[in-house]
Amino acid sequence: FYGYPRPMLLDLITASDEDINEHYKEVRREGESLYTEIFAPGVYDGEGAYIWVKASPLFDTDGNRVGAIESIRDISQRKHFEEQLRYLSLHDKLTGLYNRNYFEEEIRRLESGRFSPTGMLVCDVDGLKLVNDTLGHDAGDKLLISVARVIEKCFRADDMVARVGGDEFAVIMLRTSDAVVEAACQRVREAVDKYNSNNPDVPLSLSIGFAVRNDPSLNMHEVFQAADNNMYREKLHRRQSARSAIVKTLMKALQARDFQTEGSATRIQELVVILGERIGLPTHRITDLRLFAEFRDIGKVGISDNILFKPGPLSQEEVFEMQRHPEIGHRIALSAPDLVPIADWILKHHEWWNGKGYPLGLKEEEIPLECRLLAIADAYDAMTSNRPYRKSMNKDEAICELNRFAGIQFDPYLVNLFIEIIENADV
Repeated sequence: FYGYPRPMLLDLITASDEDINEHYKEVRREGESLYTEIFAPGVYDGEGAYIWVKASPLFDTDGNRVGAIESIRDISQRKHFEEQLRYLSLHDKLTGLYNRNYFEEEIRRLESGRFSPTGMLVCDVDGLKLVNDTLGHDAGDKLLISVARVIEKCFRADDMVARVGGDEFAVIMLRTSDAVVEAACQRVREAVDKYNSNNPDVPLSLSIGFAVRNDPSLNMHEVFQAADNNMYREKLHRRQSARSAIVKTLMKALQARDFQTEGSATRIQELVVILGERIGLPTHRITDLRLFAEFRDIGKVGISDNILFKPGPLSQEEVFEMQRHPEIGHRIALSAPDLVPIADWILKHHEWWNGKGYPLGLKEEEIPLECRLLAIADAYDAMTSNRPYRKSMNKDEAICELNRFAGIQFDPYLVNLFIEIIENADV
């Protein structure tokens, strides 16, 4: 206990009967022995410790009780572990808020109606799956932690805030009113706006619903369901705008990470439009081509900077990771109404004419025409632009490379047409 000599067990001696009653509340019997667990506040220089104590009688040879022997064991580590387990059983490990188990316990406690009127808020994080799919689960976890901090700052100490699902939070407010709960919803919305103004990279978007139990006989699960239904109605009204906002933010994040992206998109747009017009595509497909050129690589927001900007060759593992970006981009595009028409092209824009591309291994005319057009324009722009790992090629060198990969990576007919265009134009 002490680490240096001192009167044995001196710090365990209690001062009064009251202390004895306090510290030995749950003495249990095992045969003729008594044992209990207590907290000894004086040991370890006043730090205190949880100890296990067992007292067993001593008998002489005639069977007379002549004394007792006490065994004492420090069980602080076990007690702290038990406390940690209890904490984790009632709290969400990621956010530190109460979890669904505690929420359900609180619901049962409130069934008596003693704390009416009782308010219930339900908040759902918009676009969490999109963030997880594109930026990774670490980014999604950070988003959830931010949501937890924003929400809990909007409520009183005696309001109960819990994470009750993967992307869902709930708040219980006791002895409240419709007006107070509605004002709390507004505080949350304002707090989200303030957070987003200070953290524009990955904005928060919450759908919020609430309900109030004014009738004490009303079941609290019905109140929760009413709040959840109101939240869902709001989510339906704002789903498209929320997802579009997230997609725009992801595109800005990509442009911020890669200084070439915006300029490259403009150049590729010009090239692919010239080629599209040359083969007679209608206006609406030309418009979609422009959009495709701008958002073709949006899936790269889900690829780490270490891979995107690696100056040397990528390892096999890094190549596989980089090749995920068309699928990531496809998921993003399907989440944004404006990008849905080009989602399939984003998925297939790295397919090769000979079937050796990715992610689906399509070949020849299985590949959408728009992807075949973009592949040539994208490659030409990449070859004639400086990269961290090499200097740019001149026009003749780039044309030579296009010819070399015609029928392999590129549609040979479109390569010939593209070369004819750039040889006779100031491109």
